[in-house]
Amino acid sequence: MGGCGSVPKVAGEGGVDEPLPEDTEEQLSSGDGTLEFSGRKMARLPVSICTLADQIYKLYLSGTMVSEIPDDLYQLHNLRTLALDANRLPELPEAVCSLPHLGRLYIGANRLQGLPPSFARLQTLRTLWIERNFLYHFPRVLLNMPALRCLQMGDNRLRGLPGDIATCMPGLRGLWLYGNRLERVPRVLLRLHGLEILDLDKNKIAVFPDMSGMKGLRLLSYDHNPVNAPPKVGETVTLVGEGAQEFMEEREERRKQLEEEEMEEREREQQEKEAQKAEEEAEEGGEWEGEQEELFEEEEAESKGNHPTDHYYDDHEEDYYPDEEGYYLEGYYPSEGIY
Repeated sequence: MGGCGSVPKVAGEGGVDEPLPEDTEEQLSSGDGTLEFSGRKMARLPVSICTLADQIYKLYLSGTMVSEIPDDLYQLHNLRTLALDANRLPELPEAVCSLPHLGRLYIGANRLQGLPPSFARLQTLRTLWIERNFLYHFPRVLLNMPALRCLQMGDNRLRGLPGDIATCMPGLRGLWLYGNRLERVPRVLLRLHGLEILDLDKNKIAVFPDMSGMKGLRLLSYDHNPVNAPPKVGETVTLVGEGAQEFMEEREERRKQLEEEEMEEREREQQEKEAQKAEEEAEEGGEWEGEQEELFEEEEAESKGNHPTDHYYDDHEEDYYPDEEGYYLEGYYPSEGIY
């Protein structure tokens, strides 16, 4: 097996290459590009798999006990997902570091103590699971992979994180650090503002800092740490750990009470606005009626002042209107032939 940076070896050297499992063609016939060989014991991955480069997108070799990977594996140019977990690999094969479009890599439960510099060639990698290995230090090569989104590093031997992880890996959304040897929360985590999931279970952390400034955080797991109270986090963060359930129930009760108080305050303000509006409308209506009454009185006074008294007659006098031929009473128009 060739390791990253080591001299490549030809898979199956000194013997005939093993054939691919019999159901390989049947699996690929589904059209989703998945080969699932997990749990099947094989000493090496057959070189002939490289002839299927155009068809394979996902390759699962978990728990196969494979000890050799073909150096030509890089020819699987369409490969997006590769699972090599639970195979006890002491180092990562060079061919894996050369896969041009790999997006997900699972290499947990091996015997890895680090990652080689050539690992940085996997610039398309978004998800890396490297849990249950023998990492005593954070692999600094990962700082050259700013596009990494999910990093699973649980059950290792880590005691801290590099101080420049926040600036070098701003794209991190999920970070699993459970089962390590952390005695305190690395302060650099507080600067990972895009982090949404943080798992710190099963460490030795006795005191948590104020983590309410981590605005992107949605889930924090702190179980199995010697803490006396849940960490201080934002109102939308889900906590998992000792006392978390009671804490979140109380927080939810406070939130509901606050919402009710805010709703009551809004209703009270609305009622005050409506009462004020009604009062203003009533005042405006009274002023309008007063103005109309004054206007009416002014017009009546003006009318009386402009007409002399000799233009008016007593009630018993009949109104006559002159006509060329004579007079007729108001409202009576003589028909032709009456006179």
